[in-house]
Amino acid sequence: MNTTRREAMKFMASAASLGAAAPYLNAASASGGAGSGAQAPLDYTMQKLWHGVCYYPELWPVEDIERDIAEMKSLGINMIRIGEFTWSTLEPSEGKISTRFLREVMDKFHAAGIAVVFCTPTPTPPVWLTHGHPDRLFVNADGERLIHGARQHVSYEHPAVRKACFRIVEAIAKTLGDHPAIIAWQIDNELKCHVAEDFSPAAIAAWHKWLKKRYVTIERLNEDWNTHMWSTHYQSFEQVPAPLKTPFLHNASLSTAYRLFNRESIAEFSDMQCEIIRQYSNAPITHNTNPAFSVNHERLFKHLDFAAYDAYPSSKEWQALVFRSDMYRAAKPGRPFWLMETSVSHNGWLGNHSPMHPDGFLKAEAVLVYGLGAEGVNYWLWRQQRSGAEINHSAVMSSWFKPTTGYAQVKQVEAARKQLEPLMIASKPLVPEIAVTWSDHARAMIETEPMDKEPGFPETYGGVVQLWHGLLFEQGYHRDVRFEGASLEGLKLLITPAMPYVSEEFLQRVIEFVKAGGTWLIAPGTGTRTREHTVPTDSGMGILDAVAGVQTEYVFPLTATGIKGSVGDKTLNFTGWCSAVTTTGPDTKVLGTLNSPLVPGTAFLTERILGKGKIVLLSAHPTGTDGKQFIQQLIQGYARELNITPFVASPGTVVCPRIDKQGKSLWVIINMDGVGGRVNIPSNTRDAITGQLIATTELTLGGYDWRVVSI
Repeated sequence: MNTTRREAMKFMASAASLGAAAPYLNAASASGGAGSGAQAPLDYTMQKLWHGVCYYPELWPVEDIERDIAEMKSLGINMIRIGEFTWSTLEPSEGKISTRFLREVMDKFHAAGIAVVFCTPTPTPPVWLTHGHPDRLFVNADGERLIHGARQHVSYEHPAVRKACFRIVEAIAKTLGDHPAIIAWQIDNELKCHVAEDFSPAAIAAWHKWLKKRYVTIERLNEDWNTHMWSTHYQSFEQVPAPLKTPFLHNASLSTAYRLFNRESIAEFSDMQCEIIRQYSNAPITHNTNPAFSVNHERLFKHLDFAAYDAYPSSKEWQALVFRSDMYRAAKPGRPFWLMETSVSHNGWLGNHSPMHPDGFLKAEAVLVYGLGAEGVNYWLWRQQRSGAEINHSAVMSSWFKPTTGYAQVKQVEAARKQLEPLMIASKPLVPEIAVTWSDHARAMIETEPMDKEPGFPETYGGVVQLWHGLLFEQGYHRDVRFEGASLEGLKLLITPAMPYVSEEFLQRVIEFVKAGGTWLIAPGTGTRTREHTVPTDSGMGILDAVAGVQTEYVFPLTATGIKGSVGDKTLNFTGWCSAVTTTGPDTKVLGTLNSPLVPGTAFLTERILGKGKIVLLSAHPTGTDGKQFIQQLIQGYARELNITPFVASPGTVVCPRIDKQGKSLWVIINMDGVGGRVNIPSNTRDAITGQLIATTELTLGGYDWRVVSI
């Protein structure tokens, strides 16, 4: 028996002794069907729904503030986000800091009953920090040193930069942390949205320290990375390069490790700001991000109090709001997330702008996000920028202070918010029974080693996760996107796509979940690499082989090979990498086989019984219309076995299930495509706002219309 299989069997034996996991906290809906799930922990109670704008008083005459406040009050705006770009205002020269101006601003807003989310201003360091100090600037992967301007142009690894950042954060927290207007803090803004890995001298020095901490000895690093390949063997940590340009490509282990280092380091930068703020303020702390940014999302939110994201979709891209809400809702269980930035009409910057929203879309967007678990919806921005790189972006008010095309849309949102608020306060999102795994480690690996794919298949890790999330959403299933390290409580079906490295810790939790009755669908691209981004030497999918009850015979790219597969009477085409397997025991059965003399007698779809549950391995991705239909049917089959019932709604219409304190179900229903739609509802359903009984079991909505119903 080889080493990996021996370790896997030992791991399985250990897992077998765990017994059943804790019972699911099911909170079945009153209809006894669609949307049943687990109730979120009642550890936080919303007091209101926040409706806000990003506000930059430092850019306009002081006398405009009173006019701004009056206009915001008339619109129902109840909070502002300020501060993220104010560093040069607060500290015009090094060490000369005054926060008096912002205290006076907040005094006025507090008197008017408008709350504040205060951002630390570290995205835009002033020129005095870098002028004459090129060593403090960010260096990109091409070795190009950036210059002062825009934002994120400094190296946050440089000691002088960090000192300056923490000095301004402490000055703000110390002098403003007790201000009664502040309801929350935001660390920086959109960390790593414009840049990725830092290759400055300071970053490389920090990289060497990180390597020493991670590997302890250079011998361990050499062994784990197999550095005799191409004679890259190192004699000290200081010799290990950052993966700048080289004649061909760097070792995959090195490239992935450098991404992991940078993302851990920027999370620590956020942690340190949190530590400073918490010395002076009890208000909760968040960060505004989105899945595309070059951060480790799970690590970033580890020490934050709640999650926040931004999204600027056109009316045709509204599903991004569903995906991000599902992802960041699950990031901090039991705590509402915020949509911290979105546009009232259209997104835009120099040289580009998106189409203007149709009438009613913004209202539908806000109701969708509130329904999926948001506490706040916030617009970027209040008044159109009169200068800079984003003068094409929409705002509530124009530069000349006239209502824009988005003004009336904000009014629609406020009317909806008032109706929603008591219902949202009295309920929480239902915890889904199906989730898709998000692994930041996997994302770093796939950025190093792009996936084999046919044209049109997602190019990024995030795209693949969204593909699987979309398959669930389109079929009407209520769903989560859960981080790799998240609890599996409440779930019945877990789908894990494109996770090259599967850790023992993750497997341990999944085995508990399966033994207690859950089903784990291992989706293509999973298990074929080690933690250090090398190829397993004892089995094709490492310890995953033994867990799935298979032996990997071949791993190869399927795209454009013409190799097909059979499941019953269905014939499928494939794309991407394939792990062709055979079974290793009677508890694993073959459901789908590969049809090629190149890989004789092998399977791409297997099912293993483990405890009360199942482990399903789909090791190649079916493609085309038939392939999509097959995957949908695969999901439906296992969902039915697990008594997970989808909502029945027309395309473009979304159901957001919630549960109130009495355990009763509440559905927030929104038409997002602007065409109108239909949703099947149980009999004896009432309109939650009017209390009237709905006389039909098929609810009809107009374009961008919304309803809340009590089941």
